[in-house]
Amino acid sequence: MTHEFPVRVYYEDTDLAGIVYYANYLKFIERGRSEWVRGLGVDQVAMKASGVVFAVRRVEADYFMPARYDDALVIETRVEKLTGARLVVRQGVMRGADLLFEALVTIVAIDQNGKPARLPANIRAT
Repeated sequence: MTHEFPVRVYYEDTDLAGIVYYANYLKFIERGRSEWVRGLGVDQVAMKASGVVFAVRRVEADYFMPARYDDALVIETRVEKLTGARLVVRQGVMRGADLLFEALVTIVAIDQNGKPARLPANIRAT
């Protein structure tokens, strides 16, 4: 199942050439993941209060085409691999049918000491 989250490119997202600054794609996909997790019923504030947070362990990113000011984009998120403590998602930034950016993101759950923890049940059930 693919989760979709719409994003609009604002002036602040662009560089002097009017294209999206490369690091902002990571912000876009973070928003997409956050909304996907929220949609699964995971309350990250409550999760943190219980001593567990998500951490990005690895990102493999490919840039294919630039996004520009005022583009309407869609962030697509889908699970590639899931274990008790590790989640790998593939995320794409789409403009219509065009894939602009794609990333394979490995996410882990850690406790307040930085030690591995189990992912929330809502995520393990996906």
